[in-house]
Amino acid sequence: MTQALEIRDLSVRYASKGLALDSVSLSIPKSGVVALLGANGAGKTTLIRAISGLLPLHGGQIVQGSIQMDGQSVLGVPAHTLVRRGLGQVPEGRLVFKQLSVEENLKVGAAVLPRATERERLDGVYALFPRLLERRRQAAGWLSGGEQQMLALGRALVTQPRLLLVDELSLGLAPLIVSAIYKQLDLVGKTLGASILVVEQNARLALNFAATAYVLERGRITLSGPSEEVALSAVVQESYLGAIKQEREA
Repeated sequence: MTQALEIRDLSVRYASKGLALDSVSLSIPKSGVVALLGANGAGKTTLIRAISGLLPLHGGQIVQGSIQMDGQSVLGVPAHTLVRRGLGQVPEGRLVFKQLSVEENLKVGAAVLPRATERERLDGVYALFPRLLERRRQAAGWLSGGEQQMLALGRALVTQPRLLLVDELSLGLAPLIVSAIYKQLDLVGKTLGASILVVEQNARLALNFAATAYVLERGRITLSGPSEEVALSAVVQESYLGAIKQEREA
């Protein structure tokens, strides 16, 4: 069966930093939810860039391996073409256009759509996130962190992607806000039948959300399997879940 995303033996090099990914293999089934865990500098963002066609903009180069989306290679395919093919992305740090209004930000995401469907898709995002509807004329820079994350997610969802990449969605947000956003993300995945790759440092959150998990350390996949099994591994308990527990008790 064709996978929504199939990565095989992927290695990536930066001219200034050397090898960032070393023979990484990862797959996401259609309508599946997969978590990618790893500390800062493990290579998570590099993998996202490689999938989304943004690697050359950051001085990266794929030196071996393959990436296929719905059975078709995406190597060398421009980012805007991948969006048309059904790829959506919520980048780390949200990266909303702060001088533009909420609705103008959503229209940036809708730029690849036929004009006739734009209004319907924007209304669909507003139905998911009523707060964005209330603030649709407000500059994005004046939104709270949680509202900006809703906007970043809404901007990615306006194209109704078949594969959604979510990079550090919880970063800098209060737990209640994170929980609410993840509930909407879960609803979207089930409604659209979208496949989702969640990249998170918050291991407990990611493992509860995803059916399958991979652990990336120093550019290599060191552990993978059903999330329940990955959560019970000594490495994850000590390096990820244990760290979270200590932070909460501090």
